[in-house]
Amino acid sequence: MRLSHAAALLALLAAPAVRAAEAPLAAYVVMGDGGGAVARVVTSDAACPQIVLDGRPAPMTVRASAETLPQRPTASKPEVSKPSIFPVTICEAALPKGARAARVLGRRLPVPRKRSDRILVIGDTGCRLKAADSAYQLCNRAGVWPFARIATLGAAWKPDLIVHVGDYHYRETACPEDVSHAGCQGSPWGYGWDAWNADFFSPAAPLLAASPLVLARGNHENCARAGQGWFRLLDPMPLTAARDCNDAANDFEGDHSRPYVVPLGGGAQLVVMDMANAPNAAMAPGDPRAAQLRADYDDLAALSKQARSTLMVTHKPILGFGGQTRDGKVTLFPGNGAIQAAFISRDPAMFPAGVDVLLAGHVHIWEQVSFAAPFPSQFIAGFSGTQEETVPLPVRPPADFTPAPGAVVDQFSSWIQGFGYMTMERRSARRWKVTIWNIDGQVANRCRIDGRKSVCERAHMD
Repeated sequence: MRLSHAAALLALLAAPAVRAAEAPLAAYVVMGDGGGAVARVVTSDAACPQIVLDGRPAPMTVRASAETLPQRPTASKPEVSKPSIFPVTICEAALPKGARAARVLGRRLPVPRKRSDRILVIGDTGCRLKAADSAYQLCNRAGVWPFARIATLGAAWKPDLIVHVGDYHYRETACPEDVSHAGCQGSPWGYGWDAWNADFFSPAAPLLAASPLVLARGNHENCARAGQGWFRLLDPMPLTAARDCNDAANDFEGDHSRPYVVPLGGGAQLVVMDMANAPNAAMAPGDPRAAQLRADYDDLAALSKQARSTLMVTHKPILGFGGQTRDGKVTLFPGNGAIQAAFISRDPAMFPAGVDVLLAGHVHIWEQVSFAAPFPSQFIAGFSGTQEETVPLPVRPPADFTPAPGAVVDQFSSWIQGFGYMTMERRSARRWKVTIWNIDGQVANRCRIDGRKSVCERAHMD
């Protein structure tokens, strides 16, 4: 028997309401080993939504449920400890190779391309709040912390891939409550979702929608700092109890991951290496971290044979350098001695053949170094948001200064006290056009990469 229109309307009104799934707090795609892509969603719902792949719905699984975690002992030495609260569910689903379209709750996700010719490189993006250094960046002022602007400009460039060279999270302690710090007051801090969202996910939203992400881990994401959030939110590998930074007993394994390849097509590839826990100086041969670095070289040597040209992605620069002021004089300091020593112990040439370019951050500047001897070119892109270095580097390093044994500088360019981002456009497997952009979207410098050699138009940028 058919209900009358009035009766059907009454029945509809009497039925319990079905709550629509909330829009995701963040949705993005992370590139992993072999170019495998993982879609991630951060939601306030307890259950995961479906993902629609090429028009067909598929399940997403829970990577991490909502949880409150005790704060780990931290290098930032906050005056007041607070738990790391993650009142969100992180969901994920592997994207099939060749997927053409992906959507979650109506939001389009970027899918990987077979060939990536346009790469955006950013690094050290978070807003620095650290009581131990009396460093309080004014996070609420776009001119002082411009990451949101950089993200918008970078997304508008329409990259095929986005490479982040590490240090996403800097809001480690509370902003002081005085007039001089009004520009950061009210900022979330600590290692929970609120600080992660403010420092990365919210300002990076245009980037998350634009392209898949290749993510290097920075020292700010080590286990004693923001490692819990790194593993829940950004690490491309499966989350396991031994690799989540919750238990200090697991930190040796938790602070290091094996290198992996992201193919670019056309004879080129990225090799992403998690060496952010390496100290700056060479270690004793028996230090277990030295053994990890030696194994990293062995992995790099094997992986570099898979393509004509390898771009190596790390957080700490191996062949770059920075400076510090002592007694009014600028002193240069070299690249990472621990990684150099471990690599040289495996190969006197330090790098396997085919490793052409090193992409890094950590030093809060932009820098390019090319060498007379056959070393890869080093690019540093730690200039995309966090409080910058203030020590001016020379137009050209002294002739007797090298960032590593035998690494005689041939070409050098740097940019101090200028925020921005770097783009790479492929010309062939081993040739790239590099452009450095400021926060107004204007070109600050142009460079060319040809194999292991690179040269820029401007040797020094004020």
